[in-house]
This record gives sequence, structure tokens and C-alpha cells, in this order.
Amino acid sequence: MGGKKKLGLKQMERMQNKRDQESRSKDKKKEKVGPPKERQRAISVIPPDAKNERVVNEVKKIKVLTPYAVASKFNIRISAAKDFLEHLEQNGVVQLVSGNHNLKIYKSVAA
Repeated sequence: MGGKKKLGLKQMERMQNKRDQESRSKDKKKEKVGPPKERQRAISVIPPDAKNERVVNEVKKIKVLTPYAVASKFNIRISAAKDFLEHLEQNGVVQLVSGNHNLKIYKSVAA
């Protein structure tokens, strides 16, 4: 039947030596790497206060308000951003423009 031919003992020994040398060279490269990279900050679950004037002014600066835009701006989860936008809508700061059950698009209300 078909298939790959078995390697002889000498060939297997050569391949193993080659792998060992490659792994040693990779270990040396890893040792020369600079300082460790900073970890990404943890994403907050708690949305900012919807009644805070500073937060409301920041939200008004964003042209199109989507949960993703708010989540990336305030470093919160998207589910928390959705809740935050709903609170802002109840307070009359933003207005729902369009959307379905997956995505809602808001705009800031000119006061």
C-alpha cells in the first residue's frame, strides 16, 4: 500500500539533533528580548454615571453613538455600554435613530 517510508535509525538521529539545535537557537533569541510588554488594562463592567456632566459632554462629542463606540471610548464592556446608552436615552441626552435587536444607533440631542 502507499504511505511514507519509515526512516532509518541514522536519519531519525540526524532529525532529532537538528530539532534540538533549532530549539536551542530559539531559546537564545527569546532570552535577548527586551523588557516584558505591558498587559492590557482590564475592561470595566460598571458603566460611567449617566448623570455626570463631564461624561455627558464627552458623549455629546461623538457623532454617531453605537455601543462599540461608547465601549471603546470609556473602556467598558459592550453590554455595559448598551445599558449606559439606554440610561442616557431615558435622561433625554441621546435619541434613538435606528436599530434592531442586534445594534442600536443613537445621536446626541441638541440642547
